[in-house]
Amino acid sequence: MYKHILIATDGSELAQKGVDHGLSLAKSLGGKVTIMTVTEPFPIYGMAGSFAWVGSPADIESYNASSKEFAEKVLGAAKEAADRMGVPAETIHADDSTPAEAILAMAEAKDCSLIVMASHGRRGLGRMLLGSQTLEVLTHSKVPVLVVK
Repeated sequence: MYKHILIATDGSELAQKGVDHGLSLAKSLGGKVTIMTVTEPFPIYGMAGSFAWVGSPADIESYNASSKEFAEKVLGAAKEAADRMGVPAETIHADDSTPAEAILAMAEAKDCSLIVMASHGRRGLGRMLLGSQTLEVLTHSKVPVLVVK
């Protein structure tokens, strides 16, 4: 059934529930996992008209370095958990992308049969302001998506 599961994590406590659930499912089904985290593009703050704040090359370099370090920490912990459970796992850090786009592209590229991810379940103004990467994945995925809350 689900032989290759893509597990998305942002390193949060809630996302860890998704990692744990995805690893347990893969173990019970004898499947493998790809665990990924995504770093969004360096933020650029714009205003109406032609004014915008763009970081210096040093700002961008610092952002990229800290993002890479954080991703390595998150993915390393998830890989250790997979190894302890005996689940074959690959880790991937997708940078300079929105989470939903990267998750959908990776699921297709790796021929995954299931995506597992967590959702904060925000509603109303919170969802409108923060967006919903989970909703976007649910809406556009070609494979089943398991949402852990």
